[in-house]
Amino acid sequence: MHKTAFLVGMVVATMPCHAEDLGPWGEPHLSPAPRTSAERARIQAALAPPSDFSSPNGFETRSAGAATQMAPHPRTLFSTPFPNLPTDQKLDFTLGEAMFEKLWVQAPASTISSDGLGPLYNTRACSACHLNDGRGVVAGPDNHTGLVLRLSVPGNGMQPEPTYGFQLQTRAISGHQAEGMLGITYEDMPVTLGDGTIITLRAPRYSVQESTLGDLAPDTMTSPRIAPQMIGLGLLEAIPEADILAGADPDDADGDGISGRPNVVWSREFDQPMLGRFGHKAGNPTLRQQSAEAANGDIGLSSTLFPAHWGDCTEVQADCRRERHGGTDAQDGVELGDTALDVLTTYVATLAPPARRNASDAQVLRGKELFYQSGCTACHTPAFVTHRLPDDPARSFQLIWPYSDMLLHDMGEGLADHRPEWQASGQEWRTPPLWGIGLTAAVSGQASFLHDGRARTLLEAILWHGGEAFTARETVRLMDAPDRAALITFLESL
Repeated sequence: MHKTAFLVGMVVATMPCHAEDLGPWGEPHLSPAPRTSAERARIQAALAPPSDFSSPNGFETRSAGAATQMAPHPRTLFSTPFPNLPTDQKLDFTLGEAMFEKLWVQAPASTISSDGLGPLYNTRACSACHLNDGRGVVAGPDNHTGLVLRLSVPGNGMQPEPTYGFQLQTRAISGHQAEGMLGITYEDMPVTLGDGTIITLRAPRYSVQESTLGDLAPDTMTSPRIAPQMIGLGLLEAIPEADILAGADPDDADGDGISGRPNVVWSREFDQPMLGRFGHKAGNPTLRQQSAEAANGDIGLSSTLFPAHWGDCTEVQADCRRERHGGTDAQDGVELGDTALDVLTTYVATLAPPARRNASDAQVLRGKELFYQSGCTACHTPAFVTHRLPDDPARSFQLIWPYSDMLLHDMGEGLADHRPEWQASGQEWRTPPLWGIGLTAAVSGQASFLHDGRARTLLEAILWHGGEAFTARETVRLMDAPDRAALITFLESL
């Protein structure tokens, strides 16, 4: 049976699931200890929704529990390790940071773990897209950093565009040509708020310009994706699978209009289906696979998980596939060896979310109340408690506040890319975590929100919500100015 069909069957066969049970697909990337009855009672009490909005929840200011960066330096808001990280992992964090910031070069080079760039690529370093470990930015039609264009054609599962592969490669090493450039135009789209204020959204239109190998296939599906922020990812990976699935309601059995679904994807590392957690459509199950796929697709680096030395080059691009690569025996025969991938994964897993700001401020608390009343928490689940992990104390049994249910939701035609990914339809996206969202401009130098950076403000991002989020969006749109300002102030405090 094809893997995609098998995974669809798994989704149907295993829903629903109760939070106290083990997850149906297992979590082979973790070694969790079972929760006791007393622990479940503590968790239930800690996660209970507030009935009084006159003061913050207990421990709410510690966004990531003991892994919260309580006083980050302004220049490193998203770039510090978990403060509770064991000493041996701090060394791996530092080595992983070097890998994250490394500028890769064309093979051959005099040092290992430095060459193998491309032959076609989008960037030379992870940090070039994730600015200061934050989001990429879209400043205008010709000025975007960390924005890539995913490609595929219909078929049995996800199929690459026959000539250009899974991603438009906008750069190339010497002796090769980039595939083309990503063009963006914007159309103004005014939205009138309840008090008569007009907000102008920008509706993007994407195109491939200066293509070097002819037009894309007529049935090509495209999806622009901007680099997301990097904080707290290891904690999201440590949320019990069963707790995420407990929030799923694929058939909207409770009739609230919200029908979150899990994306179930194939694990290359464990050769089995797993819950998707990472990426805009939850297309990867673990940080290790997410990191390896990004290194292969964006930089052109091979690894034991993605062993193609030529990255995203297709069979049509024969010269690209024949190009010399940087794999050596010292690196497991690939360009990004297992040791290098492991320390890179440690780095991206242990970047500390900053503490909440002004959580006791009256306007913030009013905005928090409105956030709950508007129905935003139906998808942006405020808090979880991570697995108890005896071998991983920094991520173990932490009360965290990511404001995401980690599930797929139909966000309506306005945000649709019409490109399926595993179980995710062309209108579905994983709920993005909101922790740190108020620091976006300070970290990246500019605010760019949603999956393609089209929204320049948090209010614009809200007004783009549709589908399952339509009712919540309309509630915000019709708010009076003071309440609207309070809601935005709350989001900026996260």
